[in-house]
Amino acid sequence: MAFRITHQVLGSQPIANTDTVQQHPLGTIVHAVDPVYGGGEFIYLKGVASTVVGSLVVYDINAGTTTLAPATGGKGSVAVAMSANVANQYGWYQIAGVAAVKAPNAMTVGAEIFMLAATPGSVDDAAVAGEQVLNAVAASTTGTPSSGLALVQINRPFLQGQIT
Repeated sequence: MAFRITHQVLGSQPIANTDTVQQHPLGTIVHAVDPVYGGGEFIYLKGVASTVVGSLVVYDINAGTTTLAPATGGKGSVAVAMSANVANQYGWYQIAGVAAVKAPNAMTVGAEIFMLAATPGSVDDAAVAGEQVLNAVAASTTGTPSSGLALVQINRPFLQGQIT
């Protein structure tokens, strides 16, 4: 994916890049366009260990931090990593548009999205109470655009969380 920020300013960090130096205020949101996937929105955040391209993370907008999305009981806004943005690095995360999300199992186009219990940061279309990612729907089966990723249409998604 070759997303390009539509209103770049001098020194803008490219969407697919990770940096050890913070280039933008945490929580900055930009619009970017890809020739294949169209437009999307991206938020600038600090990374977390074990993040790979397509990882789903829960983010804290106040602190600008991320956590790999848990399999159960998670709450909060989620975003998709655009780079292997690990701990003590900074990068962009997709919050709207067509995103390539870590999905090791086959999914059905149009299906609702759920966290995958076996792998934090991954999604599936198997319904499990308390694991639904709201404002997200499968747009492809696994393997598009590459193995282990599926296209998911997102619009400021968030985790359903467990009702206690």
